[in-house]
Amino acid sequence: MELGKKIKQLRFKAGLTQEQLASKLGIGAQSVSKWENAVAMPDITALPLLAEIFGVSIDDLFDLTTEQRLNRIENRMDAEEELPADIFREFESFLQAELKDETHQKRATSLIAYLYWHRMNAEAKKASRYAKEAIRRAPGEKDCQWILGKTDNHAVWDWNIANHSRAIRFWREVVEKDPDIALPYMYLLDNLIADHRADEAERWLDRYCALEKANPVMKRVYRAYIALSRFDEPAGDRIMEDLLAEQPEDDAVLFETAQYYAAKADYETAIACYERAFAADPRRPRFTDALMGIADIYEIMGDYGNAAKTYDRILDLLENEWGLSEETDTSVTAAKEEKARLLAMA
Repeated sequence: MELGKKIKQLRFKAGLTQEQLASKLGIGAQSVSKWENAVAMPDITALPLLAEIFGVSIDDLFDLTTEQRLNRIENRMDAEEELPADIFREFESFLQAELKDETHQKRATSLIAYLYWHRMNAEAKKASRYAKEAIRRAPGEKDCQWILGKTDNHAVWDWNIANHSRAIRFWREVVEKDPDIALPYMYLLDNLIADHRADEAERWLDRYCALEKANPVMKRVYRAYIALSRFDEPAGDRIMEDLLAEQPEDDAVLFETAQYYAAKADYETAIACYERAFAADPRRPRFTDALMGIADIYEIMGDYGNAAKTYDRILDLLENEWGLSEETDTSVTAAKEEKARLLAMA
């Protein structure tokens, strides 16, 4: 339905004359008439007030399909760091309703999780900023340090807090419920290895390797990480060296090799493998993961100039391969901020 016809329909439903609606909007009745007769379109700034007067969302003014509304919600969260409170409530209400509709239930569940994470992440950035300021003002006091463990993933000394037993329990339940799906095994293995629960990890890896859709590269990569979790570095190195020797031009093998050496703090080797992985990647657009790894390593090494230059490459990738801009995605803004921060340190 055209916007003008929708305004007319909603005006009748609200029991308003053109003059009454115009008065509420602070405009002349002739403008409302032009809208309803498709002679003119309302200014975009009038849409929020129109929606408020009619008791509907802005989306309702345009009669968007459910799929279009879901896309709009996802795109807006991608593009904005923080949603206004009224928009958050509008999205929340719509998604809650869609949870009851089997047609869109799966995507609505995913998006409402993203919506709550999006809000949590925006608030976490504020919490992080003030916690850091409190620590700078009183560095000798134990006060807000625990907040940074939650907001910025800072390491936590206490094993009872730092271990991943709850995550392991969750992923084990997922795997046991759907034992033929490969992906959950990988998350289970990640958490077991992080906690050095090597014997358990090996048992679950054996089950993963028996699956038809198990990733052949990751079968061997996980063996290397299990060796590391047992503090058997030579065994882990041999696995990765053999894998790379067999598939020296495979971008997935190169990337995982880079990850392995980065985890060991063998940074020169890691950078070389990340560069080879990025060059060998046949996909277009390519992901930024390899470049992010390179930038992080340069910063760790104190080479802020090369770290900043790597962010130039990341921005080029986002803008020219992904077609993103600061107006369409927050990742571009974040990359520019990281580059500026690194340049200031160089």
